Amino acid sequence: MTPNGTRRRARLLTPLVVSLMLVGCSAMDVKKQTVTETEVIRKGPEAAPRRSITGFSDALRCMDTTLANYGVRDVSVLVEDILDQTKKVNAGTKDMLISAVSEMSTRSRAIRLIAFGQDSGNLITFLQQAQRISAYAVTPQFDIKGSITQLDENLIQSQADAGLGFDSGGSFGIGIGYAKDAASNILALDLTMLDTEDFSVLPGVTSRNAVVIFKEGQGFDADATISKFGINYNMSLSRSEGQSQALRSLVELAAVELFGKLTRTPYWICLGSTGVEPEVQRELEDWYHGFEANPPQLTAWFQNQLRLRGYYRGEVDGADSHELRTAAAGYRRALGLPDGDALDFEFFSAYLAADHANVLAKFPAPPAGGIAALAATPSSASSSAPPAAPSGREQSARPAPFALAVSAPNGQQRFSRGELINLNIVTTRDAHVYCYLQDEDRKIQRFFPNRFARDAFVKAGTTLQLPGEMRFQFVANSKGVREQVACFGAERDLMPELPGAVVGTDFENLSVSSLERIREAYRRVAGTDLAEGNFNVDVR
Repeated sequence: MTPNGTRRRARLLTPLVVSLMLVGCSAMDVKKQTVTETEVIRKGPEAAPRRSITGFSDALRCMDTTLANYGVRDVSVLVEDILDQTKKVNAGTKDMLISAVSEMSTRSRAIRLIAFGQDSGNLITFLQQAQRISAYAVTPQFDIKGSITQLDENLIQSQADAGLGFDSGGSFGIGIGYAKDAASNILALDLTMLDTEDFSVLPGVTSRNAVVIFKEGQGFDADATISKFGINYNMSLSRSEGQSQALRSLVELAAVELFGKLTRTPYWICLGSTGVEPEVQRELEDWYHGFEANPPQLTAWFQNQLRLRGYYRGEVDGADSHELRTAAAGYRRALGLPDGDALDFEFFSAYLAADHANVLAKFPAPPAGGIAALAATPSSASSSAPPAAPSGREQSARPAPFALAVSAPNGQQRFSRGELINLNIVTTRDAHVYCYLQDEDRKIQRFFPNRFARDAFVKAGTTLQLPGEMRFQFVANSKGVREQVACFGAERDLMPELPGAVVGTDFENLSVSSLERIREAYRRVAGTDLAEGNFNVDVR
């Protein structure tokens, strides 16, 4: 190359070199840049803090409604620290779970979650000492145990790069390069439910899910995918969110799944499933076969659900009866199933797939004494013929006055401080009974029905003993202050109609100022169909 050519090349490169030098000098002026960014930080963010919303936020709200629709209440659960076995995910997993469960029981108040960590001491000691909530010593029924079990980083990785260089033939050269890489990570969370009575694992009540995180470039701008029931749940993760947001989605999915399995409610509808997916069908079969291994459990499940819909009015005791079979025949027909009264898998799966509000709108629960007629003939559900007039003997028969009595054994009315208290409840009619305590601090709690005895139904003339064999203790207070017990009875289940503040959660303070407020709520719902019994606990 001629000297003139070399000079021309040098003239062409000179502006580029000068530009690069200027850029380099400006980049080295870090003090000015640092001061500028510090001032921005000092002013604080312009946008207000935002609530974290994931792809499962709607599912949590859906589960809240589903738990209420299936009559779930008073589920008491302990949650331990959820450890990170990979030592790579620095996130508050237990706190995420607490938030998810709280959102999942905002209206239903179905779940009472008790946080337990290393600062509470040994788990067994904690359960032995129990919780002391006012007059009660109560242990949670279930315990959530689990951990982040897997984080496989860069499981699949690919990279593409390209470059362009120029060499002057001397001591000076210039190059331009471009590189791009992508990788996929897998993050997994395993949670299991234990029975606190013997620390056994509840069969099938577990959640095992993983999220695939696809990240691209040097930052953590990524997409994540969770697959469940053959459905993919996709989310975008920004640089600031990273894998912690993907973990939050895993935790919320686990909360929906765990409590759906525990309570035998169709949680899959809250995850966008139609219920026909093979995984859902296998789960339904597992639930039903688990019930079949313990027939009274299956019978009690149908008793509870059919009574919730108003078709059955007997006890939830696990005992088969003509009344239950008649109710089953009526509701099977309402669901469009073949005539019969079998508590079979067809009925079980159809029940969990049904929109019960729609079913009851078309086939309302028959009045007392009318269920047998409903089951007897297919056309009776839509018949508008008036019932036959009662005979003279029937007209002369009058039901016994509706009364409810609350007493202590042997007529005891005064108790020593710290003394265990037992109560006997008797009603003159078959009734649903609800009992409340106003303690020495004038706080009010519902202590029956409760997590140990969810059925409020009491047969006429029989004695309901509280606590009896239930796993709680009623203890006279140490202040020597009078406490009051008020029990209410009605011939139908009033729980679905009562305000949430009156129902609350068992053994937990209600946001109600007095027993009179409780009384007013029951009178509004029950009308004249209400009996009441009261008992004063005088402490010496």
